Amino acid sequence: MILSQLRDYLKTHHRAALIDLAHHFDADPSALRPMLERLMAKGQVERLPEGTACGGGCCKCDAASIEIYAWKSGE
Repeated sequence: MILSQLRDYLKTHHRAALIDLAHHFDADPSALRPMLERLMAKGQVERLPEGTACGGGCCKCDAASIEIYAWKSGE
């Protein structure tokens, strides 16, 4: 997986939990974090505050333990 695929996924889906990104790209979350940090440094992605609901509606995860990343609108 390359950085542009991650960028395009977030651009299309607007936001995603790290664990969902890991499943989608069949990658370890620790491998995705540096790429997400690079996109954040470019101002394209932001990490949402701890406790933000993922929006999936299932309520099975502890909101405090989920890392959610969002594409910044206008980018």
